[in-house]
Amino acid sequence: MKAVVTRVIMALVLVLVSVAPASVVGQAPAPGRVAFVNARAVLQGMPGYAQAESTFAKEVDAGQVEVARLQAALDSAVADFQQQQVMLSPSNRSAKQKELEGRNQALQQRSNAIRQRLAAREEELLSPMQERLTAIIEGIRAEGNYSMVIDVSAQGLGIVTFDKALDITQRVIQRLAQAPN
Repeated sequence: MKAVVTRVIMALVLVLVSVAPASVVGQAPAPGRVAFVNARAVLQGMPGYAQAESTFAKEVDAGQVEVARLQAALDSAVADFQQQQVMLSPSNRSAKQKELEGRNQALQQRSNAIRQRLAAREEELLSPMQERLTAIIEGIRAEGNYSMVIDVSAQGLGIVTFDKALDITQRVIQRLAQAPN
């Protein structure tokens, strides 16, 4: 469903880009120039990306280890409870169930906190590179008088094929290599 909505939005954007200038001045529509870039490939080739990715992967691993440790402790406590529950009084059984529910809720909260921390860390590590890449792509877009540049590495666009002559990925890589850090 999400992919279909994204395709419809992209089709509408393409139509609006090609028609909008004509409707403003009352002239015949001029086709909008569109270029394509594989931003993921460029980003992965940028200086510092491999180190940022390695750092992030280590932090993700540490977060997964922590969550796995907490999950194992909870699983062990649940298994113990299941073995002992027949011998517990109804009030003790209820109290133990509440305790386990509380531990499960704490595990979920900690897991969410780790995910949020990792998302913020990923943003912190990649944001400067993404901003630099966006500025270079914007410069090439303006120089080439393109109406838009579409990232073919973005998920959900549904691009099956395109004219490779409109692919500006190599120009972006060259500009990135020329630009000062």
